[in-house]
Amino acid sequence: MADWIDLNSDLGESFGPWTMGEDETMLGIVSSANIACGGHASDPETMFETLEMARDNGVIIGAHPGYNDREGFGRRVIPMAPDEIGRMCAAQIGALQGIAALAGAKVDYVKAHGALANYAAKTREVADAYVAAVRAIDPDLAILAISGTELEHAAKAAGAPVASEIFADRGYTPEGQLVPRGTPGAMIHDAAEAAARLVSFMDSRMMPVVGGDPIKLDAHSICVHGDGPAAVAMAREIRARLEAEGITIRSFVQ
Repeated sequence: MADWIDLNSDLGESFGPWTMGEDETMLGIVSSANIACGGHASDPETMFETLEMARDNGVIIGAHPGYNDREGFGRRVIPMAPDEIGRMCAAQIGALQGIAALAGAKVDYVKAHGALANYAAKTREVADAYVAAVRAIDPDLAILAISGTELEHAAKAAGAPVASEIFADRGYTPEGQLVPRGTPGAMIHDAAEAAARLVSFMDSRMMPVVGGDPIKLDAHSICVHGDGPAAVAMAREIRARLEAEGITIRSFVQ
């Protein structure tokens, strides 16, 4: 069994007076935070407050760009050319870096959100444009990519620092993609079930899938989504179960 793993969560997804998730509590559990940067969610004040909390908790910070679609929470594909997607991501990453400078914090990696992440996971042209944008901003920025996908392959081909991600609360297809939301097997809501699956994965590196045999995946990080009502309970259960197995929780960024 591996001796360490990162826990990440999508945070800073509030907007104005509207609150999403329990960011302060989650930042006491995870080791890396993917902070929304104005596309699918967030605003300058939310970014600043989340960055300060991450800094104070010693949590590693990642930019979390997504489609400019607050109404759809970035879970709808917006028709755009690959280069347009790259420029959209660059604008959002740069925005978070600017606010981070004011908060005395540092952005160390980038993770795509929602529909953008899924699109880049299966479409090499989009993955290449996304990776090129990140590399142009700062070649030292790590790319957190869904394990076994086109985005992971594109990042490795470009020589980018890359970490592979699996999901605690999402089902997988036999092709290694996430089961689309709204279809059977897409979500895992039971914390004990999710934790047991991850303990087994850490021992075997084999991920159960919907409608097929388990598949082998690499993993440096586990995502626990921060927007569900049971997100904190699930994150706590997963961390406790992994640590009970002797696995250290630490960021993939060292």
